[in-house]
Amino acid sequence: MDVDTRLLRYFAAVAEEGNLSRAAERLFVSQPALTKQIKQLESLLGVALFTRSRAGMALTEPGRALAERVPAVLGSWDEALTETKSVASRAARVLRVGFVASAANEATQLIIAEFGRRRPEWRVEMRQAPTWSNQTAGLVEGDVDVALLRLPFQGQRELRVEWLLTEPRCVVLPAAHPLAAREVIEFRELWDEPFIAAPPETGAWRDYWLAADEREGHPIRIGAVTDRPDDWLVAIANGYGIALAPESAARYFARPGIVHRPVTGVTPTRVGVAWRPAQDTDPVIQDFVRSCLAHRESARPDS
Repeated sequence: MDVDTRLLRYFAAVAEEGNLSRAAERLFVSQPALTKQIKQLESLLGVALFTRSRAGMALTEPGRALAERVPAVLGSWDEALTETKSVASRAARVLRVGFVASAANEATQLIIAEFGRRRPEWRVEMRQAPTWSNQTAGLVEGDVDVALLRLPFQGQRELRVEWLLTEPRCVVLPAAHPLAAREVIEFRELWDEPFIAAPPETGAWRDYWLAADEREGHPIRIGAVTDRPDDWLVAIANGYGIALAPESAARYFARPGIVHRPVTGVTPTRVGVAWRPAQDTDPVIQDFVRSCLAHRESARPDS
């Protein structure tokens, strides 16, 4: 019997959450779609995996037996996929570098050039995270070999991270906003404004870009939720809210209908290079890390 690993991942999420709604949010699928997938798995196996009630989803005895095995099965499969992708990129002498937003800003090209001097036979392939939810730009999944990421991000503690640069945050406003003509804006003046937010599942990432810890307990107003950079920009331009962004967004994400203004009263953002612990002894990965550190800002990250 062949079972799609996606069905096992859906099963594992429901088993861990004990609730279809929470599992659906975690998986970024609709609740009806998730219910259909669980029923499909039960049909394939010929057993009931959950007892359904108003309290949630409780595992049956067969369900508990499967739940004990699934993490190891998925873990082995993920390792196999990661290794396969890595071997393929090495055979082609391609280093896959994931990134979020503007990567390491203008230093990105200097880093790539430095890596080229260290590894002239290799080529760097930059891969941008398509959504805010993919905060490691595919590093955890093995889709990239190393990544240039905005800190903090979910899963940061499980990866190796070296700080590279720090930059102020700015506020992005609709061009028609009453504060758009100001040269500098105090963050306190924005507390009552609706903000464009990342999905709740992004956790600390969402909170950081809403500056949740720098509002002195003031409640946050959410004007819209978006998971893609283009949708984020459109929501701001259409007047659904404002947003905090790296100062470099004014250079890399300029578009009609929005303006970027310096904002005071919020901590700066940081960029780091990240890799998996298993790559600590990988000479190619470590040459890329050294290339990054060769162009690290001289200022300390807490300065």
